[in-house]
This record gives sequence, structure tokens and C-alpha cells, in this order.
Amino acid sequence: MTTDIAKQRARPHTGPAWLVLALACACQFMVILDSSIVNVALPSVREDLGFTPTGLAWVVNGYLLTFAGLMLLGGRAADLYGPRRMLVAGVFLFSVSSLVGGLATAPEVLVAARLAQGAGAAMMAPATLAVVNTSFTEPNARARAFGAWSAAGGVGGLVGAVAGGAITTGLSWRWVFLVNVPIGVVLIVAAVMALAGTRHGRRESLDLTGAVTGTAGLAALVYGVMRSADHGWSSGLVVGPVVAGLLLLVVFVAVEARFATRPMVPLRLFGIRGVAVGNVMLLMFGGITIAMWYFTSLFLQNVLGYSALQAGLGQTPAAVMFMVVARWAAALLPRTGVRPLLLSGSACFLAGFGWLSLAHAGSGYVAGLLGPTLLVAAGIGLTFPTLMAATTADAPEGDAGIIGGLAQTAGQVGGSIGLAVLATAVGARAASEVGEGSPADALAAGYGLVFLVAAGLGVAIAVVSMLLPRHRRG
Repeated sequence: MTTDIAKQRARPHTGPAWLVLALACACQFMVILDSSIVNVALPSVREDLGFTPTGLAWVVNGYLLTFAGLMLLGGRAADLYGPRRMLVAGVFLFSVSSLVGGLATAPEVLVAARLAQGAGAAMMAPATLAVVNTSFTEPNARARAFGAWSAAGGVGGLVGAVAGGAITTGLSWRWVFLVNVPIGVVLIVAAVMALAGTRHGRRESLDLTGAVTGTAGLAALVYGVMRSADHGWSSGLVVGPVVAGLLLLVVFVAVEARFATRPMVPLRLFGIRGVAVGNVMLLMFGGITIAMWYFTSLFLQNVLGYSALQAGLGQTPAAVMFMVVARWAAALLPRTGVRPLLLSGSACFLAGFGWLSLAHAGSGYVAGLLGPTLLVAAGIGLTFPTLMAATTADAPEGDAGIIGGLAQTAGQVGGSIGLAVLATAVGARAASEVGEGSPADALAAGYGLVFLVAAGLGVAIAVVSMLLPRHRRG
């Protein structure tokens, strides 16, 4: 009887499992949706609020900066104060800042709202991963939960690409933000109903020195990388923040290793092979997702002449493929382990991106884009839930939040660096092709180089995956 009561108290949720999973998936959907839904609305935002071109970029970059920079802090806070508390706080901040953004009458107000939205997302994302990791411990159930959670992100990206254009055209760009408010209210109610509160949690103080140096280091690094698209890698506006960020991260590691009594990121976690190897692969995987979703969208628009909405619809088959394969891979994971799925995903990356690299202005959608993007999307579906499950599988009790934060930070930082590096590669290759054909052909050559680099990242993931234990299961 005593054991049963102890287990009941330790349960991370109070509601039925389906409600817990639906809550985690809905929060993940909301976070990913807001990363993409705003993009299509940017021209209307610029016209209505009078943004400068440089200022307009911060409607997107402000969200990504605080989201990536604060993820580790959000993950550790979820461990210390409980996933429910952080999830509710994150959804509340996200919803309030969405309301402010939707009602904004000045550029500064909208950018501030986007910074706050990113902070809310950084609280939500690792908390949802901690909920999945601690609520579903049986291998089959856990694998299915990761598959559903991963697919929810795919749905968010798909809906964002299409709904942004539809909402902006049919209503107003303001509803791109305001739609989050009623959704947030529902999610807060669901979190209170479905998740258990933390009444006897860990009585530890937050590692403030680690929090400041780690957060500032990540933010400075991502900020500098973002600036490279406008100023070039040799500019002091890029080198300064990147070097400052790297130095702060070195200080952060020293603080965590030598001085912090209760470190924000215990370095012992990297002694867990799944955590260490998984985060390296997630860094590379971030570059693959950018190459797939961002640069294929640009190919559709800049080479084939599609509108933003048409490009979103053109990526829909690939998004559906990702969602289907992610659920299927999750079902296979407990039986096959992570390595076969990762190797299969890498084969899809090599074949799909290799095929994409051959596309040109005369290829057309079906011959040049549809087939290879379906292959790459299948690879993403095989790889993403498998990587997340492998990286978080051996999370010690009380560290699920920070391990989830590490995993998602690795993906975000990898995506930010990948975007900057690949955008530079596109520009350099396209410039070298000027005069050899039409401008569209020059851009196609630049995008082709990006796809070849992404194929190489797929091979690198396959190689690094061999460092995972052969027996690892989801």
C-alpha cells in the first residue's frame, strides 16, 4: 500500500494519458506554428506599421533569438519548479505577448512582443518534452508519444505556411497573432487538469551565474550568426557577437564544471552517451531541416516563380509524408532500436538531396521538387523522433527538463548556423554563375550547392550514429 501511494504521488500527470499527450502535442504545434506563420504576413506588417527592411527582419529574428537563447534556462526551470508550472507560465506569456503583438501600432511594440513570445516558447518547449519523457515510460507507449509529438511539429510547420497567407488575405495580419490567445486559454485549462503540480519538488536555487553566462552566450552567438546574412562573416558586426558568445559559453562551461554548487547544466549528463552523441547529431540535423523547408521554399519562389502561398502548398505533400513516416518510425523504434532508423533516414537524405541538387529552372515542380522532397521528408520522419527519443531516453529523474532543453537548443542552434552558412553559400555560388545563364539558373546553382551540403550532413549523421550503443531502444 505504501509503495502504491508513493508511485501515485510520483506520477507526473493526473489526467488520462491521451489528454497529457494531446496537451504536449498542442503546445509543440503552437511553438512551431509561430515560427512559420508570421513569414507570409511580413509584407502586410511592413506596410501597416512602417517597418524598415532591417527592422522587419527582427519580427522573425527576435522570436528565434530568445527562443534559442532561453531554452536551457527553461529546461532547468522545468526540473526545479515542475513542468506544469513552467508550461502554464510559458503559455500565459506566449498568449499575452501574442495579444500585444496583434494590437501593436508601432514597430517597436511588435518586436518587443516577438521577443516575449520567444521567451514563452523557450519555457513551453522543454516542459512539453519533459512531460512526454516522464509520463510515458513504457517503451512502446513512449515511442508512440514521441512520434505524435514530432508529427505535431510537422503539422505546425505545414499549417503555418498555408494559414499565414490565408489569414492575412482573408482577415488581417493581426489575426496571425491574435489566434494564439483563445488557444492559449484552452491549453492552460488543459495543463491544470492533466498535469500534477509539484508540491514536494527539488528545493534548489537556480544557478544564476550559469543562467546568465549560458543564456547570454547562446543569444550572442545566434545573434552574430543571424547578422552574417546582411553583413558578411568578416564584418565586426558578426565577428564581435560570435566571439563574445563563444567566450561566454567557455565561461559557462567553467562555471558549471568548477564553481556552481548546483549547475544549471550538470556536465555529468554528457557522460550519458545518448545525450552527448544525440546532441551532436541534432546540431547537424538542424542544418538539414533548414535546407529542406527553407531553401526548397526559396527554390519554388525564386526559381520556379511561385507565390509564397503556392510555395507553402507545394511543400504540403512533403509535410504529410513527414507526419506519416514519423508515426510509423515511432511504432518501429521499440523493435528496431535507433541505429537502423537513423541509417535509413540518412540514406533518404543522401538520395533526396542528391536528386534536389540536379533541379534547375526548367525542371518543373513534379520532376524537380516533388519526388526528392518526399524522399527527404521521409528521412526527417525517420530521424527526428528517433533522435529525440535516443537523446532523452536515459534522462535521470529530475533532469528531463534540462535534457529536453539541451536537445531542442542543439536543433535551434544548428538551424541558425546552418541558415547563415548555407545562405552565404547560395550567394557566393549564384554570384559565380552570373553571366552563364538566367538569374533563375544562377540561383538554382546556388541552391544546388546547399542541397549537396545537406546530403553531406546526412552522411555525417549516419557516421556519428554508429557511436550510439547497439542495444539502445526508444
